Amino acid sequence: MGLMTIFVAVLFNTVLGMFLLPRLAMAQHGRNLFRGWYWFDQKFAMYGWVPLAIGLLAWDYFIWKEARPKVKGWFTRKLLTFSLAAGVAPMLPWWIPAGQPPSQFFDMIGRHPGVPVMLAWGVVLFVIIILCIDPESRDYLLGHGRTLSLVSTAMLLLVLTMTVVGWSLTY
Repeated sequence: MGLMTIFVAVLFNTVLGMFLLPRLAMAQHGRNLFRGWYWFDQKFAMYGWVPLAIGLLAWDYFIWKEARPKVKGWFTRKLLTFSLAAGVAPMLPWWIPAGQPPSQFFDMIGRHPGVPVMLAWGVVLFVIIILCIDPESRDYLLGHGRTLSLVSTAMLLLVLTMTVVGWSLTY
């Protein structure tokens, strides 16, 4: 139930971000609220995979120690580490020779700017799916439902509150 609530909150926020926020960001009333919300949505869509990957790595190191399967734990750690390294590599200065991606990579990013973000989100999603397939690791990751229900309800209430407050500012 908690995962469905998170899904509804993310879906509702996505629909608002695609159809309502760009139009209301240029409106007379509530301009700062809608611009800030739109900016946050855009940045989270680009870089939201980074805190998820870091959180999964921290969860793997601190919490999942006692019930960690050997192959799955190793595989998920390597995938997340490579994903984080690939996300940081283009930010290295040109004068640092180690870790610079080849020029073909930069050419591909220039032609298809959404591919690296899509691949990074895909890796994080793949790791979450691998972890949630096994009931024991899913229980360690999501808890027994209480924390997940609180977080998902808070997310849904935040989106609904922002919508109502923003709607009241437009009139």
